[in-house]
Amino acid sequence: MKDYKKILENLIDVVERENASDLHLSSNRKPFIRVNSQLIALENHDILTKEDMFNIVKSIVSEEKLEKIMNAEEIDFAYSYGDKIRLRSTAYIQSGGINLAFRVIQEIRELDTLNLPDVLGKFAREEQGLFLIVGPVGQGKSTTMAAMIQMINHERSEHIVTIENPIEYLFKDDKSIIDQREVGIDTHTFESGLKAAFREDLNVIMVGEMRTQETISTVVTAAETGHLVFSTLHTNSAAQTVDRIIDSFPANQQGQVRSQLASSLLGIFSQRLIPSQKGGLVPAYELMINNKAVANLIREGRTHEINTVIETGSDHGMIDMNKSLINLVESGDISLDDAYKHSINPKLLESMI
Repeated sequence: MKDYKKILENLIDVVERENASDLHLSSNRKPFIRVNSQLIALENHDILTKEDMFNIVKSIVSEEKLEKIMNAEEIDFAYSYGDKIRLRSTAYIQSGGINLAFRVIQEIRELDTLNLPDVLGKFAREEQGLFLIVGPVGQGKSTTMAAMIQMINHERSEHIVTIENPIEYLFKDDKSIIDQREVGIDTHTFESGLKAAFREDLNVIMVGEMRTQETISTVVTAAETGHLVFSTLHTNSAAQTVDRIIDSFPANQQGQVRSQLASSLLGIFSQRLIPSQKGGLVPAYELMINNKAVANLIREGRTHEINTVIETGSDHGMIDMNKSLINLVESGDISLDDAYKHSINPKLLESMI
């Protein structure tokens, strides 16, 4: 009889050896790993059958989670391979078989090792307000957010509560005390965890992702009422993020939300990880800082003008994505083609070159 847990562990050994970021397992297909953004098939491995996939999943999740998967629910969970490596995992049904996607969770990095702008440290040192880290899936949002929380942990005596699904980075108390709560295990939903946090004498809240209107509403209220709040959204830019938040509410509530957001928002950081010509990945980014001009645009519903404020706001510490891409081209980290590929506004990029 096959040792399915050992099969998975052998594959995770390959992930570690090849310095891969992801592992993909699915029925009727060889395993794949992702290295520097490129998917690579493990040609020396057998094709996995539906039975293989069922038994691999069965070896690593509870009966309750297995039942949910078989009822066509997608399940997010964290998986630790001994003390060697920790992975964020998703199990889902595809063509009647189970698929698994694993993302390697690195050790918590210090903010100054991530090739990100120093100004991010300023937001970690704020006492209250909302700071959002946005971008597509797999672009390092969780890594950046964890590094900012770690900076607070090293520098200040605070009570930090994280609400995640699943828990990714494991923090150890330093100057702060950190309570990490996992949705589905420690609390029923993001909303229930957030509401409970208000009764827990906390200073800083980290919400893994703002997925619903109720979560967004509670997060904004938390930032208004004297807490420092960090969260993420799957959006492409600061302007799009503001629109996504506002549009999640009914029309009769949007004016109030605009006012709340204009007063509580600290900034929005959008990032992309791009394969470097020098090896590895390099970040390109946009930073919107909520100054008086931005707050007025949010309050008045003129979010389409936010991009212009960012493009002309370098004196105020703002960073334009196209300018960030140009800097990477000039340093030899990425090609001009890659800059165009990752630009939200390629026509403007062309005019800047």
